[in-house]
Amino acid sequence: MSTILVVDDNDRIRDLIGIYLTKEGHTVLKASDGKEAFDIMENKKIDLIITDVMMPAIDGYELTESLRDAGYMMPILMITVKDSLADKKKGFLLGVDDYMTKPVDMEELVLRVTALLRRSNISQSKQITIQDVILDYSSLEVRTPEEVHELPKKEFFLLFKLLSYPNVIFTRQDLRDDIWGYDAEANERTVDVHVKRLREKLGHLTQFEIVTVRGLGYKGVIRT
Repeated sequence: MSTILVVDDNDRIRDLIGIYLTKEGHTVLKASDGKEAFDIMENKKIDLIITDVMMPAIDGYELTESLRDAGYMMPILMITVKDSLADKKKGFLLGVDDYMTKPVDMEELVLRVTALLRRSNISQSKQITIQDVILDYSSLEVRTPEEVHELPKKEFFLLFKLLSYPNVIFTRQDLRDDIWGYDAEANERTVDVHVKRLREKLGHLTQFEIVTVRGLGYKGVIRT
């Protein structure tokens, strides 16, 4: 499973999060502030960080900014009592991947961590090659010798997910959780709309296809 670093100056919250994530099979490391977090990361590979905002020495915003500036790309889940749109916007602009407001529901936190790790695992594979078609994660492009399609982020992530696991059926709920996380505005219909757009743009390509599995969801099929 994954190694998760929990950064919070509240011992009780750190321990509680640790208990829930350990039950899921994760290894949990703990730090009381951003400085201690950096010390841990010098010697450990971290797959995901959960951080509070208000901490001594280095707060959550500074920690996130420093990590992104240093090239660390692991998912960051921020938890805080600050629930204004301005606070959330600041976090997202600095590189936070998801945001929860205290008091935190631990079961929801586990679900969000699971979704973030899934998306992270997808993004670690930067390119898929299917015959002469290349899906390039870094540029969000689908390239053939004749044409280049630069897709919107969510459309590309959806296509990349399906073609990373050929012939595996994903429910609309699975895809929504993996690609959109817990965005309140996204629903199963959102997945259908994005699949329709992908088919309109790329349906002429014969190397792969997005297949609807009636009553279940979708799968990516590679044509030979």
